[in-house]
Amino acid sequence: MFEIGWSELLVIAVVAIVVVGPKELPRMMRTFGSYMGKVRRMAGDFQHQFDEVVRESELEEVRKAIHSVRDSTPSLDLKAPIDKPLMLPNAAKLAEPPTPASKPKRKPRATSGAAKGASTKKGVGAKKPKRRAATEPKP
Repeated sequence: MFEIGWSELLVIAVVAIVVVGPKELPRMMRTFGSYMGKVRRMAGDFQHQFDEVVRESELEEVRKAIHSVRDSTPSLDLKAPIDKPLMLPNAAKLAEPPTPASKPKRKPRATSGAAKGASTKKGVGAKKPKRRAATEPKP
């Protein structure tokens, strides 16, 4: 703001003592301090109001963006719960029975570790057979 150094403050103090006098100087400094406090409060209020206007304008921009998204997607319910699917399959696909060609073909599984090519010897390089899960049926 103002670039006032110590030498300028000394000159101002000497002039104030000469012009006002040492008797009235404390009262003048008190008055000057109260006016400076008022100026600072006014500046703070102005800055607060300015920040508030900026915040409101940013909120208005966000509101406009939300409304544009809502207007561009009217079929979606934006207030719907998240755990439900947003898109449902077509009714025509549900009415058609699945064709045999659409089912994936399974490869036959090997029933033992020896058939898979695993070594039956126990040693350093031998593979251990996998454990079956409790829900997996036994062969």
